[in-house]
Amino acid sequence: MSYNLKKTVVLVGMMGAGKTAVGRVLASKLNVPFLDSDAAIETAANMSIAEIFERDGELFFRGKESQVIERLLESEQCVLSTGGGAYLAENNRKMISDKGIAVWLNADIDLLWNRVKNKDTRPLLRTPEPRKTLEDIFSKRVPFYRLADLPVKTKAGFSIEQTAGKVINALKTRLDVLEETAP
Repeated sequence: MSYNLKKTVVLVGMMGAGKTAVGRVLASKLNVPFLDSDAAIETAANMSIAEIFERDGELFFRGKESQVIERLLESEQCVLSTGGGAYLAENNRKMISDKGIAVWLNADIDLLWNRVKNKDTRPLLRTPEPRKTLEDIFSKRVPFYRLADLPVKTKAGFSIEQTAGKVINALKTRLDVLEETAP
């Protein structure tokens, strides 16, 4: 199947939801570039997200994140993976709605915890009780993620390919975003 992507697909959701992994497969299936706002920030800063948080703080990071997302949304249609906190900012949500479509990869807390518990690359989870911290972040962020244009439920039993397929099926409900074309 071939597709014509008319708007950038912006994947939003919690850390561990699969935005990067699913985004790469989705971009391949749609035959468009895959971009990752966190990777672009790290490249520009020549340091990791964790190092930026440690050196400059979360507020500084969020400002840079907004600048990078705006720049990436100006490029050709693509699949864009964003950091877990990016969609919380009203200006980011507006930019994404104006220039793309927000797809929320909706994973439950147990799946998220299983995916992030053994990684030390999550600066927000460097606390005495990381599971509780994740639960707190989850409860604060879900109301914002619910504002996304299209929710796609992810489950532990789904492969990355299956989740990407679910995203495509959701996108196909929006003719202003995606249309199937003859191969």
